[in-house]
Amino acid sequence: DCYAQQIKELEEKFQKKVGEIGQIQLELKLIKEFHREKAAMEKELEDLKESMEISNRRHQEVVVRLERRFLEEKKRLEDDVEKKQIMMAETAQREAVLQLNSTGREVFKNVRLHGAFAYQLKEIMELQKIKQKLEEDKTLLLQEKETNEGLIRKKVLQINRQKAQIGDLQRKVEKLEMALCRMTRESVRESQKTQHQALIENQASMVEIKKLQQLLEMKDREMNRVKKLARNILNERTEVERFFLDALEHVKQEIISSRKHYKKKAQTAYYRKMMEACAGKEEFPKIKTFKSNINSTNSVYRDLEEAGKCYWEKIQFEKVDISELTWEQKERVLRLLFAKMN
Repeated sequence: DCYAQQIKELEEKFQKKVGEIGQIQLELKLIKEFHREKAAMEKELEDLKESMEISNRRHQEVVVRLERRFLEEKKRLEDDVEKKQIMMAETAQREAVLQLNSTGREVFKNVRLHGAFAYQLKEIMELQKIKQKLEEDKTLLLQEKETNEGLIRKKVLQINRQKAQIGDLQRKVEKLEMALCRMTRESVRESQKTQHQALIENQASMVEIKKLQQLLEMKDREMNRVKKLARNILNERTEVERFFLDALEHVKQEIISSRKHYKKKAQTAYYRKMMEACAGKEEFPKIKTFKSNINSTNSVYRDLEEAGKCYWEKIQFEKVDISELTWEQKERVLRLLFAKMN
């Protein structure tokens, strides 16, 4: 019982340690999942950074290309306008000199200059439209850049928080590992101590068991002697028992015979007294029944019951003559002697 109690306590401690180890393993599993999620988020952040860098490069390239194209177109248009203005001026001058007078030359010159100015104005409007479109594209790209920078800052803050959580979890894991190692050492030490104590107690128990085995062997030998003696006594008692059984059977037969004789004799005497009473010689006897009737007050069976009662128990320090006993009393004596013998 002591060992069972100790084993039960050790099993309860073991189950408690198993539960704590399971909790630690669950926390380690959560930390591993967090590491995996961290790696995935870091990869996602790296991909996002790389895509933002690619977008920035593309944006810069587009802006540079559009600015270069704008400058080239502007310069080309300016060169074309300048060339056309020079050509138109030379042509107008030549034609005016050759064909018109001074007033006509002035009018023609003004008309040509007006047309050139309208064409120049139209080109400038187109260039302004192109410039406005480029500025809108630049604004969109700047907004996209600001959005990407905001996402980057958000991801950086999230990564910093996750790094702080990872640091806390790592410290917690280290503490739990240290606690687990300490608990394991304590459990092993306690188990060794218990095993040593159990070994000592087991050795003492083995010595006690050997003594008890020797005592049990002695008891077995003594029991065998007692059984042999009882068998001999039983064999010796067989003849006495058979004598008692035969005597009881004889007494039973004598009781049956004596009761029949007594019943017959009592019935004859009762009928004789009744006949004499009818003749007027004697008084009528009390009514007596010769059948078993519970309600009868004077039955022959009451006399038979009185024959089986023992009156010598009330008499002390007096000898009882066996020859004076009835057969029922003799049966009772035989049964008492047989019970005493048993």
